[in-house]
Amino acid sequence: MTTTVEPLTPRTRRNAELLLLLFAVGIVLVAWVTTDLNRNGTVPANILPVAGGFTVLVLIVHLVLRWKAAYADPVLLPITTVLNGLGLVMIHRLDLARGKLATDGDAYRQLIWTTLAVILCVAVLVLLRDHRLLRRYTFVSMAAALVLLLLPLVPGLGRSINGSQIWISIGPLNFQPGEFAKIALAIFFAGYLVQTRDVLSLAGKKILGFTFPRGRDLGPIVVAWALCVVVLVFQNDLGTSLLYFGLFVATLYVATERVSWIVIGLLLFAAAVAFALTAFAHFHTRVDLWLDPFSQQSLERSNQLANGLWGMASGGLTGTGLGAGRPYLTPFAESDFIFPSLGEELGLFGAVAILVLYLVFCERGVRTALGVRDGFGKLLAIGLSFSVAFQLFIVIGGVTRVIPLTGLTTPFLSLGGSSLLANWVIVALLLRISDQARRPMPEIPIGVAAAEPAPAEATQVVRLP
Repeated sequence: MTTTVEPLTPRTRRNAELLLLLFAVGIVLVAWVTTDLNRNGTVPANILPVAGGFTVLVLIVHLVLRWKAAYADPVLLPITTVLNGLGLVMIHRLDLARGKLATDGDAYRQLIWTTLAVILCVAVLVLLRDHRLLRRYTFVSMAAALVLLLLPLVPGLGRSINGSQIWISIGPLNFQPGEFAKIALAIFFAGYLVQTRDVLSLAGKKILGFTFPRGRDLGPIVVAWALCVVVLVFQNDLGTSLLYFGLFVATLYVATERVSWIVIGLLLFAAAVAFALTAFAHFHTRVDLWLDPFSQQSLERSNQLANGLWGMASGGLTGTGLGAGRPYLTPFAESDFIFPSLGEELGLFGAVAILVLYLVFCERGVRTALGVRDGFGKLLAIGLSFSVAFQLFIVIGGVTRVIPLTGLTTPFLSLGGSSLLANWVIVALLLRISDQARRPMPEIPIGVAAAEPAPAEATQVVRLP
């Protein structure tokens, strides 16, 4: 009896991705048409160019994946398509309520930003053949993150919008460089911690049951994080500071597998909150609005949170229907409060469905981290996935009164070019890493290993004090 062993080649799942993409585009187009029917009683005149352009954009990414990353995760791109498309639909719906039509509307500008974001995503997939190449630029990424965060403080270049000095103006365009700084920091954290995680886990002194690493091992990464947070404090952007702090603690915990880092991180966070309450008046105001948004004093300051909560409550379980609600009564309904806008018109069921899409997106990122074979790719995939998940928690927690408002935007949904560009880059990086994770290992002919043994690797002995 002869037994034949044949290698099992995993399927690329590109056809499954194509079907999911067509379904995702269909959801977006039905939502777009429904909005105009409920609002004006007619099918939108621009449905054909919008449908054609949006479909072409996502199909271009799909074709590039077939060409350059055949084994990439088949679920990430369809989820991104649905979220980006629903954001466009809600921005278009708010344009209709405000009388902004065609090129005068925010939806038109958001569609242009979507096109640029897709082009940037394609460029990353084509030019970055292997995510491990980014490890060479560990400290360059740290320097790039600091430069990006310092740009809004440059006189004549930086611009303050809604009390936060986090924008730069280039001609008629406003750009938020901090969105790309989080990607650079994720690369730096992954590259540095993959080299030092053993030392961080083993070396150091034990104080009150916690093992603290040596200063020379943890020093560079703490300095980079502290400088970023200090810069953001001067920019009055505490929400992004919280995001970077969470990214730092999460990556450090995954690298060292020590629960003590989470405890230490929570203690440092509590100290930072106490300091912010006494040092920043606007943060104190946000806490007051969070504690009682419906009081007369709070409504005189800002009715944004109260209107958002009333809107979601009026939507009920099934929502008022796209185009049939009144989300335009809430200030910044197209950016900071786009989730309550969708929750009002799609109801609790629709809001939960959107959250499930984000949950699956982050789960696929974590699965990619578990499947990739190199430590740098694991930490980078975890960092990028966590940045999306934690940003979503900060935003949704703020608009639902779980935590105070921070002013961050909802990934893929909110109006804003810099956020959209950065998040599509995150998608491209996760797709590239997932291609390496799912790609089968090259076959080694039988007998080669025995006939030509590989040279022994040099072993370096590290003596810990």
